[in-house]
Amino acid sequence: MKRRVLLLGAAGRDFHNFNVFFRDGPFADKYEVVAFTATQIPNIEGRMYPRELAGERYPAGIPILPESDLPRIIKEKNIDEVVLAYSDLPYDYVMEKASVVLANGADFKLMGPESTQISSKKPVISICAVRTGCGKSQTTRKVALELKNRGYKVVAIRHPMPYGDLREQICQRFETYADLDKHKCTIEEREEYEPHIDNGIIVYAGVDYGEILRNAEKEADVILWDGGNNDFPFYRSDLQIVVADPLRAGHERSYYPGSTNIRMADYVVINKVDSASPESVELVRKNITEMNPDAIIIEAASPLFIDDPKSVKGKKVLVVEDGPTLTHGGMSIGAAYVAAKKFGAKEIVNVVPYVKGSIKEAFEKYKQLGSGYVLPALGYGEKQLEELKEVIDAVECDIVLSGTPIDLNRVIRVNKPIVRVRYELQEIGKPDISDALDEFEEKFLKH
Repeated sequence: MKRRVLLLGAAGRDFHNFNVFFRDGPFADKYEVVAFTATQIPNIEGRMYPRELAGERYPAGIPILPESDLPRIIKEKNIDEVVLAYSDLPYDYVMEKASVVLANGADFKLMGPESTQISSKKPVISICAVRTGCGKSQTTRKVALELKNRGYKVVAIRHPMPYGDLREQICQRFETYADLDKHKCTIEEREEYEPHIDNGIIVYAGVDYGEILRNAEKEADVILWDGGNNDFPFYRSDLQIVVADPLRAGHERSYYPGSTNIRMADYVVINKVDSASPESVELVRKNITEMNPDAIIIEAASPLFIDDPKSVKGKKVLVVEDGPTLTHGGMSIGAAYVAAKKFGAKEIVNVVPYVKGSIKEAFEKYKQLGSGYVLPALGYGEKQLEELKEVIDAVECDIVLSGTPIDLNRVIRVNKPIVRVRYELQEIGKPDISDALDEFEEKFLKH
């Protein structure tokens, strides 16, 4: 009899695991995927994984149910096997989910790289991280620009964020800002795609990462896997770079699957060494060395830039930060808060009295937001985007200091000026990213 499977997900790794293993894999006929569940991201349950993606064995599609109903789903659907397929999770959370599954009579499973990775015809560099908010994005930009400056055509394939109509998001290509509008991108998507577009790098994303890879290979010398949510790569990598964060020292040992990334890495970038304590940097270095003695360690900082520092000095400031870094990334502050302090803001406004709707719900769910001095740039749909605008409009302040990687003016119009904070990776000493790419170029691109 076929094993009845439930995939626990958040509209990313779960879909990929299904496509590669349960739909297209050699053992697909031994399983029946009964449902997906959804969590982490608002309003992604209640949909269907459509038949266009599910394949001929699932002509009605596959339902996506709320994970909060997990015990009931296991019993009512006679589930044999539950697969955890999302990321950025503390170990105790993973084992708590395992305990719920086992107590309700099903097996609990994690799927690894060998079962889920796809091979490419082109050389692949993957950039992943220990946690959301480590500085993976600026590391990815650094690698992409370095390769571009060496004369190679780089295509970035971004970890999935398909929060809309899945049938329209099977394979997406982004080259211009118009493409962002065409695909109705959320703020979270724009945060990852816009900086690449600014640098002349084409980005692919979507739902079916086999089809995405086949299309990207047609126009790339190098595939750059731009990982997300501390997941491990969807593609077999020829060079794996992983970013660690000494502001959260110890998480490299205690988060799933970030610690998997550390153990798989060729190079580990210890970022933010300029803002973390020497003791924290040394602890991260010690843990990396113990977990993966062969990994080469690069130290780096992410210095902040503001176009006009005088626009901050002496002002009453509303701080807006990258959403995922503050929510499931677990950070209580981000780049804009640091910049407000550094460039002499008179006051950072407490946003708690102004939050409403789903923004207020996020403050209640993610306790690290409790201080109220940062506002996550949440915008997973038009309604939430409108709520974000209303909150910003209502706050009494002189300027909005935005640490999100996008230009907020492109997606909302607010009643006060927005000043952007930018940050780029800056290696300290040797070895550096260039050294890693020298070795990669010699091995994979010069033959």
